Amino acid sequence: MNAPLYNTQILRLAAEIPFHERLADPAASVEKRSPVCGSRVTVDVDLDAEGRVAAVGMLVRACALGQASASLLGAHVVGRSAEEIAAARDGLAAWLAGERDGPPDWPGLEIFAPALPHRGRHAAIRLAFEAAADAAQEARG
Repeated sequence: MNAPLYNTQILRLAAEIPFHERLADPAASVEKRSPVCGSRVTVDVDLDAEGRVAAVGMLVRACALGQASASLLGAHVVGRSAEEIAAARDGLAAWLAGERDGPPDWPGLEIFAPALPHRGRHAAIRLAFEAAADAAQEARG
């Protein structure tokens, strides 16, 4: 595969991050940072009575790949359980590490296929999913 690492689709997602403001009083808030590139993502969550994400807020200070990943997370995280988010996080990490053939069942993650050989970029791609999974688990108590 010889696709460019930063393509139009990734740049578009990076510019369109939903829920790009922090929640005023979240049930949980988790920040994750990539030591490789310095990217940081903070995810705030509130859960509904069934333990699903009811509200999310994010502060994203990351490269275009990290921003695009946060955009995909934000677009599909509301209504998801802590287990679903953790499964997406784990599947994304396994795919990026070459331990599975394709991305997890989360819309849009296939756009990161050009980043597979660029291991130094993987941490930034994982940040939003790691922060959201930890925040949802913490909010459950």
